[in-house]
Parts: sequence; C-alpha cells; structure tokens
Amino acid sequence: MNMKVIKKNQVIIFAIALMLMAAGYLSYDARNKESLVSANIVEENKIAGIGDAKLVSSNNVVMENTQANVLSGENITNQMTQETGQVSSNAEDNYFSTSRLGRDTMYSQMIESYQKILENESISQEQKTIATQEINNINTTKNAIMIAENLIKTKGFQDVVIFVNGQSISVILQGDELKQEEIAQVQNIVAREMKAEIENIHISNK
Repeated sequence: MNMKVIKKNQVIIFAIALMLMAAGYLSYDARNKESLVSANIVEENKIAGIGDAKLVSSNNVVMENTQANVLSGENITNQMTQETGQVSSNAEDNYFSTSRLGRDTMYSQMIESYQKILENESISQEQKTIATQEINNINTTKNAIMIAENLIKTKGFQDVVIFVNGQSISVILQGDELKQEEIAQVQNIVAREMKAEIENIHISNK
C-alpha cells in the first residue's frame, strides 16, 4: 500500500517536473522567436533604409543629369539658333557673290569664244568684225553693270546683283521690303548707266 502511494507520488512529481520543463522551454522559445522577429524587423528596416537612401541618391543623380541635359539642350538650341542665323545670313551673302561670279564667268567664256574666232584664219573678215563688236558690247555691259552696282550700294543697300538679258535688266537687292523712293533711285541709276528704258528694268529684293 505504501509502495503504491510512493510510486503515485513519484509519478506526479515527475509529471510536474516535465510540465515545468516544457513551460520553461516554451518561454525560452517564445523569447527567442521574439528576438528573432525583432532582429528581422531591425534588419528589414536597415535594408529598407539603405534602399531608400539608394533611391534618393539615384533620384538626385537622375535629377542632376536631367537638369544638366536640359541646360545642355538649351545651349545646343541657342547654338543652333545662332548658327541658323549665320547660315541664313551666309546664304544670302553667298547668293550675291555666287551670282556675280556665275555672271562674270559667263561673260569671260563668251569673250574667249569670240577671241578664238578672231584667231581662226579660216573665218571671214566679216565674221571677225562681228566677233570684235560682240566683245566690245560685252565689255561695255560689264563696265556699266559694275558702275551701277557700286552706285546702288552707295545708296545704303547691303548688296546687289544685275543681270542683262537682251533689253531686259533684272536688279536683285539684298534687304527688306523696298520703298517706292528706293525703287525710283535704283531705276534712275540703272537707266542712266546702262542706257536702259525704265519699263525694261525689273527690281526685286532678297
């Protein structure tokens, strides 16, 4: 009877000990889990903080690069505007210089052709006389054009080029819209120096 009581008591004590051990383990495990969770939260916050810092840093770089690109784009636009203005101005200047060069080259080639006629022994004297007259006419026209263009420039025009086609004379002026008094001045100069009729003088601007 006593042995049975002792065994029962031992079983109860052992069971209580097991319960206490289990409770202690569960408490320890819960604390460890809380520590791990806290540690994980701290690490996640650190990582998130690093990510935010990287993101802010990247945004700053992107914004700085964007601003730099905008400034660079403005500079390029300004440069292109300036260059466009220069190209436009140069194109007008080139038009007049190129037109004069082409015109004078044509006259030189015509004179050269007539000179070859004069040097050709198989050509009749009558034809040579005509060739000589044509050379004189070309030189007279060239001189009259040169004088008229120089006089027109003295009236304040930036540039001018004159073309002669038979009785018709074309005068192209560099500048804005022409006033009536300016047209009259140019017509008088051309008519006087080139012995032309007013109705045959055609004036335009470029």
